[in-house]
Amino acid sequence: MLTGGGDCPGLNAVMRAVVRKGERVYGDQLVGIRDGWRGAIEDNLGPVSVESFRGTLPRGGTILGSSRTNPYKQEGGVDAVKHTLSERGIDALVAIGGEDTLGVASKLAAEGVQVVGVPKTIDNDLSATELTFGFDTAVQVCVDAIDRLHTTAESHDRVMVVEVMGRHAGHIATWAAIAGGATMLLIPEIPFDIDEVCSVIQRRHERGRWASIVVVAEGAKPAEGTLALVSGEVDAFGHVRLGGIGDALAKAIEERTGYETRAIVLGHVQRGGTPTAFDRVLATRFGIAAIDAVHDNAWGTMVALRAGDIVRVPLDEATGELKLVDPNVYEVASVFFG
Repeated sequence: MLTGGGDCPGLNAVMRAVVRKGERVYGDQLVGIRDGWRGAIEDNLGPVSVESFRGTLPRGGTILGSSRTNPYKQEGGVDAVKHTLSERGIDALVAIGGEDTLGVASKLAAEGVQVVGVPKTIDNDLSATELTFGFDTAVQVCVDAIDRLHTTAESHDRVMVVEVMGRHAGHIATWAAIAGGATMLLIPEIPFDIDEVCSVIQRRHERGRWASIVVVAEGAKPAEGTLALVSGEVDAFGHVRLGGIGDALAKAIEERTGYETRAIVLGHVQRGGTPTAFDRVLATRFGIAAIDAVHDNAWGTMVALRAGDIVRVPLDEATGELKLVDPNVYEVASVFFG
C-alpha cells in the first residue's frame, strides 16, 4: 500500500481495512510503502499488520507518510518503482490517492503492474466516484469556522472572506456556503464579477444586515482575469501553488464598499484532525473493496461509490475527467445570496 498527494482524514481508516481483511481473512502479508511514490522509487518500505494499525481509525493524516513525487518526471523513476516491487516480491499494489497518484497508477497498470486504486481527494473532484473520504470532514471544518465567523462579523460590522480549498472544483466551498449560510459563494467553475459581489454586500447592508460572509474557493477567478496571488512555482505534477485569492478579494471589497473586511484562509486546517463518522465508514468500505479487488485480480481498477454501492471502475476512467460542481447545487446556494 501507499498513500500519495495531500493528506486527508480517512487515509488510515482505508489502510486499516485493507490490512484487517487482507491479514485475517485472506492470510496476506502486507507491506507499507513510505512517502508515496517516492518510497517506491527509493525502496523505502516495511511490513504492516493489524497490530500496527490499532488506534488509527480516528487518526487524521497517514501513518505511512505521503509525497507529491511523480515517477514519470524523474529519470529512471518508473524503472525504480518496478524494480522495488519485483525485488521485494510484491504481488499487488494498492495505491490510495487523487488524480495525480492514480494517474501514475493507471500508467503503471498499462505497463503490467498489478495495481488497484482507492480514490482520495479532499476536493471531491474525481468524476468516477460520487464522494471521496475526507470531503465530509473538510466541509464540517469549514462550516464550524463559518458559524464562529458569523458572530464576530455581526459584532464588528465586518465582511468576512473565507478562503477554502478547491483548485479546479468548488465542492467544498459550495457545501460549506449552503450549510454555513454564506452571503456569497465564489467557485472556479463560474468566473465572478467583483462589482456584483460588492453590490450584493451593499444591498444587504442597506437592508440592515450588517455582516456578510463570502466563501471563496482558492481557485476562483474574476471574469476579467484573476485576483489570485500565485508564487509561479509548480509541483511535480505541474500544478501551480495557489494562494492569496482571499486576501486580494477582501482588499477589493473594502476598497469598493468602504466596509471593514477581513480574510480568513482555512488552508491545511481542512486536512487535519479526526475524520467524521461518515468519512470513517466510507474509507473503511473502500479499503475492504480494494483488498477484495486484489484477490479478484481486478487490476487497473479503482473502487468507487455509486448510488450507495461500492463498485469498480477502470483507473483511466477515474482520472480522465474532473468532476465539477453541479449547476443545480450551485443554484441552491445562489438563492441565499445577499
